[in-house]
Amino acid sequence: MKQEQLKDFPDNLNSTGLIMIIVQKIVFFPFIIYAFVAMLIVGLMLGLSHILGERHKEKKTDEPYESGIPPTGDARLRFSSHFYLVAIFFVIFDLDAAFILVWAISFRNTGLSGYIGILVFIGILIAVLAYEIGIKALDFGPKGKLILKSKDKLKGKAG
Repeated sequence: MKQEQLKDFPDNLNSTGLIMIIVQKIVFFPFIIYAFVAMLIVGLMLGLSHILGERHKEKKTDEPYESGIPPTGDARLRFSSHFYLVAIFFVIFDLDAAFILVWAISFRNTGLSGYIGILVFIGILIAVLAYEIGIKALDFGPKGKLILKSKDKLKGKAG
């Protein structure tokens, strides 16, 4: 804005009565200094630890430390896909719990439509949980392939 516009700033209203927006000049210099100092500190820490750090190569150096217990076997074990599936179910139901918590905080503002909406939401959650129990997705028994069998049954019905 020009100087003559700034001196009568309260009077420079447009026809609708809105005050004109003043655009501030953004200064990046402090941020650039901060970023440079942060990178300098990280570089110094890494460089000094490389220069001053111990260097030794012994038999036990590359072995994993297991709280004083000698390691046995390989650390790369195969896990069942049930662990992945349960993790996905946990994330899904945890997010749903977060949505319900947000609704509970603002339930007075949402009114009847919000109440009906959360009832439908919880109804869908219960239906999904019943479906997961029905296909034995949460079953950890020895019949771990039941999910794959029920998936194949669904493909067979659809195809």
